[in-house]
Amino acid sequence: MTSNYSFIDKYGDNFTNKEYVTNPAIGRDEEIKKLILILLTPDKSAILTGKPGIGKTAIVEGLAYKIINNDVPDALKGYEIVKIDTQALMGMDPETGDSRVQRLVDEIKERDKFILFIDEIHTLISTSNNGSSLDFANMFKTGLGRGDIKIIGATTTDEYEKYILRDKAFTRRFQKIEVEEPSIDETVEILLGTVPKIEKKTGTVMAYTPFVRERIMRFIVELNKEYNRVYETAGRYPDVALSMLSQAFSEAVFDNKKTVTIDHVRNAIANSTALYPDIIKKGLVDFDQQFSDLLKKEEDMRRDFYE
Repeated sequence: MTSNYSFIDKYGDNFTNKEYVTNPAIGRDEEIKKLILILLTPDKSAILTGKPGIGKTAIVEGLAYKIINNDVPDALKGYEIVKIDTQALMGMDPETGDSRVQRLVDEIKERDKFILFIDEIHTLISTSNNGSSLDFANMFKTGLGRGDIKIIGATTTDEYEKYILRDKAFTRRFQKIEVEEPSIDETVEILLGTVPKIEKKTGTVMAYTPFVRERIMRFIVELNKEYNRVYETAGRYPDVALSMLSQAFSEAVFDNKKTVTIDHVRNAIANSTALYPDIIKKGLVDFDQQFSDLLKKEEDMRRDFYE
């Protein structure tokens, strides 16, 4: 039985069809260059490994951004990058009766200039090792070996070592790129570059000059130093700092405000769930000292408004 719909279009998230307000992979030029070189290598696919929350998916989006802007070698121009969640691959296709993985593999072979992105790619191996009737990894091996399928995978370093290294046939078809956590300075740049994206999504703009914005971002990032994190293994730069920045915008939206002010940033810190309570308490004291001028200005404006 043949199916009347595209599995990729139904379950995929096409990164090369997105509208990017800013570069989603600020400071990741070296990793993107390595990724491109691997994808240009015959019979090789790439796998990004690293700790959670450090921006592995953003690197793939960064490559998509470059493809959209024709800022890649000619051999990669016009390529699609489509993300498929592994959950969507489980089970059987109700229309054809085939496994969804086989359905995907067959459709990929019919497409030119196509790159599949699988986050948490280790689940392909772990599902197989757990006795599933669907041997996910094996269904991809033939296509990978012939070069018919190009894949970018992403997983944590621990999961890579625990699951993927067990399968030698699967592993030799991939070249690993170890993604490091960005530095404090790099994370500040990431936050500054992400502000326009959040502004567009929320319809709310951030106040202040570039200099003041940088002061705010640096405070947020330094407050999130590794030893201050509650869930140290669950979130890293830039993820934890980006979450706090997004929270500041949420505070403004909650107040029905179109501008994010220093008060909203302070509330985001006070309501953070990613920091220990004593760190929040100390951080607020430091915040009030460093931004006393802005806080006073906001207080004066509120007083004038109500008088």
